[in-house]
Amino acid sequence: MYQLGWFSTGSDKACRDLLETVHSSIKRGDIKAEIAFVFCNRETGESEENDLFMKLVEEYNIPLVCFSYRKYRTNRGLRNPRPGEPLPQWRLDYDREVMRRLNEFHPDMSVLAGYMLVSGGEMCQRYNMINLHPAAPGGPKGMWQEVIWQLIDEEAEETGVMMHLVTPELDMGSPVTYCTFSIRGERFDEYWREIKGLTVNDIQEREGENNSLFKLIRQHGLAREFPLIVATIKAFSEGKVRITADKQVADVEGKPINGYNLTREIDEQVREG
Repeated sequence: MYQLGWFSTGSDKACRDLLETVHSSIKRGDIKAEIAFVFCNRETGESEENDLFMKLVEEYNIPLVCFSYRKYRTNRGLRNPRPGEPLPQWRLDYDREVMRRLNEFHPDMSVLAGYMLVSGGEMCQRYNMINLHPAAPGGPKGMWQEVIWQLIDEEAEETGVMMHLVTPELDMGSPVTYCTFSIRGERFDEYWREIKGLTVNDIQEREGENNSLFKLIRQHGLAREFPLIVATIKAFSEGKVRITADKQVADVEGKPINGYNLTREIDEQVREG
């Protein structure tokens, strides 16, 4: 049976919803795999949301491994690395302790599902790790809000959602799977007309994230995120895509690819949903 590792901070309802979605797909037989473990970088009592997440994992009888990043950092009087900084030695030491605690597990692939830490090089080398990014391959980097503002600023024609390899450099891993969708046409054009001649700064000052185009792009991207994650795990478990020993993405024949295009499949699920 294909073995999945699951890394999550468990800090909000979305973390629980994603675990529930994948677990349900496995139980229905849509995905021929099992979640070998869940690793959480927090521990019981740190927040109500974390406790709800851990309770859900226990209800599913999935082995749960917890190791508090907050306590590890605080007890040593250390600060978080700033964005763009190389990971300091203590962060790499934290990763090593995580790997030691997970030593009995040998996942074929691991999913970062709301895991709010950058993974160091040793961890990325140990595990085949994938993460969600709310843009198509070659698209904008950053959080989903930053991605949408960049799309509007560039007057983009389309965008998408992808799963990519996890690397120590944030959002820089090779595409694994992806889907794309147009942000032009009947549903979008009237909102593009509304902002014609305005800069992103103008829009942000007037409406911020309440802007109709901003919200519509987010709506279409969000509708594809969970289906893409499920379809990605399914594709891996069926051998349609895999990660090679030298961390390349390959198709069923072992040929390197720049991501596996799941647009047609995801579009069908969005229409049916």
